[in-house]
Order: sequence, then structure tokens, then C-alpha cells
Amino acid sequence: MKIHIKELSHTYDVEVLSQLNLDLEGYSSIAIIGVSGSGKSTLIRLLSGLEKPTSGFISINDHQVDEEAYRKKIGFVFQNHNLFPHLSLERNISLVLEKTRGFEREEADQIARKYLTMLHLEDQFHKLPKNVSGGQAQRASIARALSINPDIIFLDEPTSSLDPILTDEVLSAVEDLKELGKDFIFVTHVMGFVRDFADYVIFMDKGRIVEQGPPSILDHPQTKELTEFMRKVR
Repeated sequence: MKIHIKELSHTYDVEVLSQLNLDLEGYSSIAIIGVSGSGKSTLIRLLSGLEKPTSGFISINDHQVDEEAYRKKIGFVFQNHNLFPHLSLERNISLVLEKTRGFEREEADQIARKYLTMLHLEDQFHKLPKNVSGGQAQRASIARALSINPDIIFLDEPTSSLDPILTDEVLSAVEDLKELGKDFIFVTHVMGFVRDFADYVIFMDKGRIVEQGPPSILDHPQTKELTEFMRKVR
């Protein structure tokens, strides 16, 4: 994966990101960490093209993130599963494939079952989201993101609303996906998952990238901000 960020800033009522610059190449699983309000979820939304920055430039794999060709090759998993409540897990996926990719119903259903099975949901195809656990619903959301065959999968705190057991269930399922050859950019507060899954870590504080490097920076922080963060999350 190749990421180029130049002078990136973003403002809501206040400035959330301030003059970020970043050049990365050769990493396949990038974690973005930091305290609540540090700007990490804003950054991942900008990287995925879900929002446009107030100022600055972003390209990923030599595509500007507002290009249609880029947006068609990414999958996004939100903090809450965002499944349609009135549709089965299978139909939540097949309908997206029909509407956005032009698949016929039968083929869309086959693809949905393939990815639900990959996420160990083969016995939940026809259940509504309200009738499965939070972990199962979030795994179905991951299956939906995978079903469009993206190059990059974005995960924004996919376990933030789950208890520890369901958190482990979801993150274990994500780890199993490494063999698919996809790239991942993710936000999480689970440092064990960062150590196991990431090959590069970006630590943010107050809208800035304060420290970055391999997961070993978690054990040997060079700044007071990351030192304090790790003291709190251990």
C-alpha cells in the first residue's frame, strides 16, 4: 500500500486535524491509535473518501481518494454494524451487490453466502440483525465489506460497542482474513490486536501525528504523549 498525505487539515466547528504530512509505502496493515478526540476516526474517514478534507491532499496507491475508481475498491466497516434491520444477513449483502455492482440476485446470494461462511456465519444466513449477537452482526458487516472484493478494508473501531468476549470474536475473525491478500487501515483501542495484526502504527494526539513506526513503538515510546497513552491502555 502506498499513502501520500500533504498538508492535510480538517475542521468541523473546531480544527480536528492540523497540517498532517505522511508518506508510507510497502505496508499492508496500518493501525491508527490515540485517545478519544485525537482525530483518528476523522483521518480514516478522509483516507477512505467518506469525507472531503478542509484542505490538503491525499492519495492512496496513486489514486486521489475522491476518484470513483478508488471508492469502488474499498470496503468500510463502521463502529456499529450499520446493517439494514429489516433484511436478513444474507440480503444485507446481496442487495448491495445488486444495486452497486450490477449482480443478478442468484449470483449475489452466492457471494453473500461465501463471505458469511468465511466469517463463520453459515448458520445465520436468514436471520435479521436483531436476532444475532453484536459480534455476529459486526462479522456480517465485515462480510459485506469483503463481498465487493476491495483492495483496502477500512475498520473504524469495529469493536467499540462490544463486550470483551465479542471483541475477541470479531478481532479473531479479522486476523483470519490476512491470507486474503487485502490491505487494512484500522482504528482500534485494543493494543493486543495492534501488536498482532498491524505492521505499521500511527499514534495521534490533538489532531497531529505524534509518533509512527512498527508496532514495537508501543513498547518503546519516544514521546511523552505515547508514553502516557500506553500507561493508560495497558
